Amino acid sequence: MKYSKVNSAYVSGFEVKPIIVEVDINSKATQQIFKIVGMPNTAILESQKRVYSAIRNSGFKFPNGNVTVNLAPSNIKKHGTHFDLPIAISILLASKQLNFNIDNYYIFGEIGLNGEIRGIPGITLLLLDISHKNKNARFIIPKENEEESLFIEKNTVYIINKLTDIIHIFDPEKSENYKASPKNTYYEKNDEQLDFSEIKGQFFAKRGAEIAAAGFHNLLMKGSPGSGKTMIARRIPTILPEMTKDEIIESTKIYSIYGYLNMVIKKRPFRSPHHSASAVSIIGGGADSKPGEVSLANNGVLFLDEFPEFRTDVIEALRQPMEDGIVTISRAKLIATYPAKFMLIAAQNPCPCGYYGDPEHECTCTLNQINNYNRKISGPVYDRIDIRIKIERVKIDDIFSNINEESSATIRERVRKASYIQIKRQGKLNGKLTQKEVKKIIKLDESVERFLKTGAKKFKMTGRGINRILKVARTIADLKGSDKIKIEDIAEAFQFRGD
Repeated sequence: MKYSKVNSAYVSGFEVKPIIVEVDINSKATQQIFKIVGMPNTAILESQKRVYSAIRNSGFKFPNGNVTVNLAPSNIKKHGTHFDLPIAISILLASKQLNFNIDNYYIFGEIGLNGEIRGIPGITLLLLDISHKNKNARFIIPKENEEESLFIEKNTVYIINKLTDIIHIFDPEKSENYKASPKNTYYEKNDEQLDFSEIKGQFFAKRGAEIAAAGFHNLLMKGSPGSGKTMIARRIPTILPEMTKDEIIESTKIYSIYGYLNMVIKKRPFRSPHHSASAVSIIGGGADSKPGEVSLANNGVLFLDEFPEFRTDVIEALRQPMEDGIVTISRAKLIATYPAKFMLIAAQNPCPCGYYGDPEHECTCTLNQINNYNRKISGPVYDRIDIRIKIERVKIDDIFSNINEESSATIRERVRKASYIQIKRQGKLNGKLTQKEVKKIIKLDESVERFLKTGAKKFKMTGRGINRILKVARTIADLKGSDKIKIEDIAEAFQFRGD
């Protein structure tokens, strides 16, 4: 009997499905047949030619007769070129050209016609999920994916460049040379070239950005062209606290699935898609149900410039991930759920021409045009944005002022302290508190509550809007290191409503 099996797996959405690659060789068959079964997709079926050539060009012999490869379990659709390597190794084991105990190894890699092993997407998620479930698992992965093994601390990971390297992994004298030793580290020094000290004036806008960063609140900036909206937005990542280890791992998983090979996400992501982007590119999906921009911005910033210029379906699709911190993509044969804990930073002009309310330029828009332009952002979406700022044009005197503005490092230190207070108190940042958690955690004195009720009635606020005020006020108090929310904290939170 010429039979072998090799462990592998594949990524389905944000989940890992274990797969056994079985090979049976019937050498008595009169005709050479190489067949792959088990619901493979086109990319796997094409591996027949890659594996056949790679085995021959690596100095091995492709077995004669009927070679059958089965990807078990056979009732689910498989995809990905990373089955090339386990198929090739299983064939060599079944034909007795290799004779190793490979039971507890998990193997991944695309193979070239010359036997070269190439990198694959999703390796971070594959390694982490399997190592969590099987403490004794060992891995064989492409050299190209070596840095993504950074997070694997207890399981052994081997890296190979070509098919023949598999022999050396099981050679006690040479195996150490093939163990992964990633040069990456979890953290690196913050060396951003952008800095808040470059922004002249705009105290109110910078204060709003600081509060948004401290509590991970969504932020909308509205102002005429040249008022500094984009400049402020691009500097917000420089004042966000450093990523935790868990955040680094989570974000790296998403980027690995998306197709960024050997990339460890150590800085908070900043994604800025163009306003012509489709709902699929923003939310995720498509034929392969890949994560979209909301997931790529996970633990970081999603910046939507010219917010009303985005398609209506795109803007409305943001409602669920903004509220829940996840996005679920449903397809006929797959339901994928990805993390989407992003901080939305949106910027817009007050009208189509951009100069409505500008003291220096005359607006050329009609009242209908202004109303239609602003109506593109619906009430439910608008209500999910905690901080809304109207930005005035920077005065000429401020531009030429020699006053030293606060640096990002100084602001970031205040943000870090406020964030630590929130994590210690409730395990998450204020901007991500649910309605139930707001009621449980945030308590007001009688006079403060009376003041909030008066303001809520004046602005005709919804329950969600009141919760937003409470969360922003809680962050303002945390920045001051105060245990209690005071009337001035509520008053400042009302100032950031932009109504």
